[in-house]
Amino acid sequence: MILSPSRGETCDHCLAVTVSIQDAEPWCPHCEWNLDRYEPARRPPEFGWRWIDRRTHRLAYRLTRDQFDALVADGIDRRGPALARVVTIGASLLLLVGVVLVAAFGVWLVVHDFPSLTIPFGLAALGLAVVLRPRFGRLDESAYVLDRDQTPSLFDLVDEVARAIGAPAPDVVAVNDDFNAYATSIGLRRARVLCIGLPLWGALPAQERVALLGHELAHFVNGDVRRLLLTQPAFTMLGTAADLVRPVSTFALPQSALMGWAGELLAEIVQRVLARLLFTVHVVLVAVGLRDAQRAEYLADELAAEAAGSAAAVNLLDTLLIGETMEMVVRRDARAGHGPDQWRRSSEQARTSAGPILPALRQLSLRDQASLFATHPPPGLRARMIQERTAQGPAVALDQARLERIDSELARHYDRTVRNISWGG
Repeated sequence: MILSPSRGETCDHCLAVTVSIQDAEPWCPHCEWNLDRYEPARRPPEFGWRWIDRRTHRLAYRLTRDQFDALVADGIDRRGPALARVVTIGASLLLLVGVVLVAAFGVWLVVHDFPSLTIPFGLAALGLAVVLRPRFGRLDESAYVLDRDQTPSLFDLVDEVARAIGAPAPDVVAVNDDFNAYATSIGLRRARVLCIGLPLWGALPAQERVALLGHELAHFVNGDVRRLLLTQPAFTMLGTAADLVRPVSTFALPQSALMGWAGELLAEIVQRVLARLLFTVHVVLVAVGLRDAQRAEYLADELAAEAAGSAAAVNLLDTLLIGETMEMVVRRDARAGHGPDQWRRSSEQARTSAGPILPALRQLSLRDQASLFATHPPPGLRARMIQERTAQGPAVALDQARLERIDSELARHYDRTVRNISWGG
């Protein structure tokens, strides 16, 4: 992976020498001219038509940059009623009312003048309401729930970070084998779940672990619309409805049965139009909701910096920026039978090797990861956001002795992860 001048080309605006990395089209590292270029070979298609994907990429890039500039200028409001959040919650409430009305209508068809010929239609309406109902979520089957008595040092650290950022402690702390971590709420009572991927956790140095916890726990207080119970219909309901009405060819009527054939054709046309309409509205609602979700991610990063210090929060984002490389070296070490001590050494070497090209990788992430459907802002902008704000020192310090105690408590879980990675290839 080489950062190089782009064949002596210069920027059309500031005359600086352009750069390129990973075979990307060159851009200006100074004024970021040409950074918004759409490169279909570097990103998966979103709609399947290149001319649409090109325009939605340009729109997403502009919205992402405008949001970043606005948040830098105005600050990040932890609970401010952003327009995107208001639209998402309002749409969700309307959809939820619609499902309740469908269910009520189904009950009326079943019980009205019972028994009657309307019963099948009532049962169908009730079935539709059940399919479209909001989901409360459940614990991931791949997660292993930890016990406070067996991992007290980890729980103490989680509690300390939660207090530092003003977040409630999670009800469940779990681990899995992913190079990732997440916080979510599940069930009707919205139990708070923190799940830590051990390959990522074991590869991180001490303060970046604090930053990781700070970011994830921040999702319990940053007003993320994706985690609110009332907003689930906006993200899922119309997409499910579009799938339900999309026509499926099960058999073909003979051409001689002209009336039957015409009726089937007309029904298919109506279904396709309705499915496209529902899907279009679904896409718009998701894109609007994710604007506010990205604002919440910036706030989670700010709270991570508050807990671990700005430097550790930026370093964590750089680690995620080269996540594919980091995951590769961790899995290589795990297949060789090594545990977290070796993972950290190998990961540190990978970060050191990537150091000279990190500024370019941060910029290129804007081109590669700007999307109307991205749940997170590009890592480069997330790191830049922290650097634009007043530098913070760590509120929670994790020393080496405490880190080693935590890893000792997690030893059997690390062993299981090593086995699973080794057997999984």
